[in-house]
Amino acid sequence: MIKKARLVPRIEHAGVDAWTVRLFDDIAEENMPWILSLVKRCEVLFSERLVDIVPSYTTVWIQYDLTKISSQASRQVLVSLLQELNPLDMSREGCLKEIPVWYHPSVGPELARLQDEKGLSLDEVIALHTEKAFRVFALGFAPGFAFMGSLPDALVLPRLSTPRQQVAVGSVAIAERQTAAYPQATPGGWNVIGRTPLRLFDPQRDAMSYLQVGDLVQFVSITQQEFKRLGGDDR
Repeated sequence: MIKKARLVPRIEHAGVDAWTVRLFDDIAEENMPWILSLVKRCEVLFSERLVDIVPSYTTVWIQYDLTKISSQASRQVLVSLLQELNPLDMSREGCLKEIPVWYHPSVGPELARLQDEKGLSLDEVIALHTEKAFRVFALGFAPGFAFMGSLPDALVLPRLSTPRQQVAVGSVAIAERQTAAYPQATPGGWNVIGRTPLRLFDPQRDAMSYLQVGDLVQFVSITQQEFKRLGGDDR
């Protein structure tokens, strides 16, 4: 089980124009209300002086505009902010988004191993992966790649000992207590259990990534016919 993390805010140098605020040392679902609260407060207090901000499981990386605020002043903003930081009400945060998935060995090469190691039928695997909505904890690795969790014990598998040179676009996968869907065809070491026809990252869209940190994601099982009708590639 992931243990409940203890709030231990620290401000760390992350370059000449950036800070990393480390709120926790351990990964836990309970971190997210604090992480998102810090993001929202930084967006307000830094305003046009903020260049970029990247939340993760335990940290928030903040890049500021040195032509508009000094390093010392930016740090003082963060110090003051952390003294008054309160967690967000997550029932009001994030959008609920659905990701349709075709769960089948032809597009999910680790399904059989997952079933064998956990003593599950295919229907049981699908039920476990679709029964709850998962929170998006972070974006990274590749554009639009969302780290989601936390998986139930019955679906926990370690990463592959040897990563694949290429994982098909749309592949839905699990690793440890996380799940994700590959927005592009990239190398990867996660256990692939299905595929989605959704375009998860599109540089032509205003919101290039379909998923954002804080979103809730509900995976929905679909047939091969539905998968192809929605534009999925089953090769």
